[in-house]
Order: sequence, then C-alpha cells, then structure tokens
Amino acid sequence: MGETVPIAEVKKNFALYQDQALHTPVTVTSHGRPSVAILAANEYERLRSLDRQALSITELSEADIAAIGTARIPEDKRYRTDDLR
Repeated sequence: MGETVPIAEVKKNFALYQDQALHTPVTVTSHGRPSVAILAANEYERLRSLDRQALSITELSEADIAAIGTARIPEDKRYRTDDLR
C-alpha cells in the first residue's frame, strides 16, 4: 500500500492526501495503528465488484448444488500450477 500518515497530518493537509490517493492508497493511522484508508473512488468500486457472497451449503438449492457440480473453468481463465511460481 502507499504512504502511511497519522490522522492529525491528514486533517491538516486533507487535499494533499486526497490527491495522492487518486494514484496510490493512503493509510491513515490513529494512535499509531492503521485505522482507515483513503483511495480513489474507481479503485473502491473495483474492489467492491470483487466482493463475493459466501453461503452455507444448507442455503443452496438442489439445482444450485448440481450447477456447482457441473461447473467448469473457462479455457481462457485456466492456469497451471507452474504459473503460480
């Protein structure tokens, strides 16, 4: 992540850190510990789009379970374990 800044500094120079956050996230600390991050709105929306909902198996219908059982990774999205090195 980008720069880490105490909250008092962010309060004094918010516009500076707001501009900086358009390029790289800014971590704001409170009492020396990370508290919040300032990031560009488009990056926030990108991250939100990656959210997934986890369900318990008991919440799935038989059709959902069957669909999961037959699901396949599209060829263009597959990778080999060698690619992970």
